[in-house]
Amino acid sequence: MRLEKCWFCSSTVYPGHGIQFVRNDAKIFRFCRSKCHKNFKMKRNPRKVKWTKAYRRLNGKDMTQDSTFEFERKRNRPERYDRNLAENTLKAIKKIDKIRVAREERHHSKRMVGKKSKERKEAGVELEQGIHMIKAPSVLAQDQSLTLPKIKVKVSQAQSEKNQPMEE
Repeated sequence: MRLEKCWFCSSTVYPGHGIQFVRNDAKIFRFCRSKCHKNFKMKRNPRKVKWTKAYRRLNGKDMTQDSTFEFERKRNRPERYDRNLAENTLKAIKKIDKIRVAREERHHSKRMVGKKSKERKEAGVELEQGIHMIKAPSVLAQDQSLTLPKIKVKVSQAQSEKNQPMEE
């Protein structure tokens, strides 16, 4: 079974799926769905379309450049069994897993660096726009009609015992 890559979005195209376009110079373009084919016909650049893997790779949104992914790639050549090699490989797997987790955390923290300041700025803008809707605490203390009324509810012991069997 041959799995192809979509020319536009880089996702896998399974046999019997997608569209194939052959140009006059015999170059073959494979597309996973009509969305990719239409974008190709509109001469869009996959590096500028935000949902493609090319865009994500180019703008540092994806973890595809991590060298630890090379470790998991399947190799089709048979290896002679060696106990020491197997033991060292298992140790290496643990180390590589730790490295991958650390790199992933670093990647996410880098992407979230400016998020708090951006949220703070947005909140400040929203506050400036709606400042007329906020009343000062001194005004609330003077005029009790602006606060919500406090309601007290009494629950008898008999009612709470009736409700207990329903919870179980």
